Amino acid sequence: MSVWDFANSNLKSLHVYEPGKPIEEVARELGLDPDSIIKLASNENPLGPSPLAIEAMKKAADKMHIYPDGASFELASAIAKKQGVEYKNLILGNGSNEIIEFLYHGFTQRGKSSVVASRFSFAIYKLMAELFDVEFIEVADKNFGHDLDAMLAAIKPNTKLVFVTNPNNPTGTRVSNEELEKFVFSVPKNVVIALDEAYYEFCKNPPDTVGWIKRGANIVAMRTFSKIQGLAGLRIGYGLANSELIGVLQRCRQPFNINAMSQAATLAAVSDANHEENTRQLNFAGLERLEKFAKQHNIPSVPSHANFMMLNVKDAHRVFVDLQKRGVIVRSMKSYGLPEWIRVTIGTPAEMEKFEQALLDVL
Repeated sequence: MSVWDFANSNLKSLHVYEPGKPIEEVARELGLDPDSIIKLASNENPLGPSPLAIEAMKKAADKMHIYPDGASFELASAIAKKQGVEYKNLILGNGSNEIIEFLYHGFTQRGKSSVVASRFSFAIYKLMAELFDVEFIEVADKNFGHDLDAMLAAIKPNTKLVFVTNPNNPTGTRVSNEELEKFVFSVPKNVVIALDEAYYEFCKNPPDTVGWIKRGANIVAMRTFSKIQGLAGLRIGYGLANSELIGVLQRCRQPFNINAMSQAATLAAVSDANHEENTRQLNFAGLERLEKFAKQHNIPSVPSHANFMMLNVKDAHRVFVDLQKRGVIVRSMKSYGLPEWIRVTIGTPAEMEKFEQALLDVL
């Protein structure tokens, strides 16, 4: 007898998420010095964590024998104040990925519900649908972005969630504020709009998501401290919504889902406006540089509003492998159905220079 004879049958065919390869793994595989490798694969902050967060973690280290505040009250209150909402309008997650899981727990029923998402959007939406045995309706993209009219038309009577990633991962595209606002207030009231805003802070003209929530839109806006504040290793994200939606999601949350170290570091990072602005400016300059580089060398690219850019290198897997041999880790988009494209995170000027030279060598 196999364990699969009595395990959840949905798991057997589940496609496992493939994250960007860690530096240590590439170093082991290729016999490279880890310090010589740069990672531009996972949209991490090249400046590292907020300095205030680092100091807060050092101070918190000797209290790790004590359970964290299960409600994360101080942190949640600080984030809510910064975003212009009340404590009851916010939920914290172990990364914004956990908020996505809460949404499936809270609003879908196994074998009965459907969710809608765009092609070339975050892979986790589909993986969760498979795990929860929920129909996944994938709508064709529009120039590597969301076709909101088509997504609205794809909503069925049993649709519970509609995922919109803005800016979009992995393509970097975004829809206009006007288009998004029209869509948000056109979606049926019994459908929750899961608005994934992991790259919200990199938008030069971000949408008024909080204002739309206050006007009654059924939005759960998901954001993260992994990107703008460089706390990816601590796994900390949050969701903004009306108090009723948050009440549903809170019932799906495990006690102590945000550890004490994460709470301390993020509380300090919330007030670090300098680190956020430095990150933004580095990113804007890096995007401009990479766009010019791509044009100069006739490499097709997709204009990005996030902290990464997609480049068409004709054979993504070969380029991905050959770049690793040169100590540069990027992300192949083959698993997203884009076998010609790689995704490159914006790094420091020195990292971008190394990537550019390595890519020219490979091509």
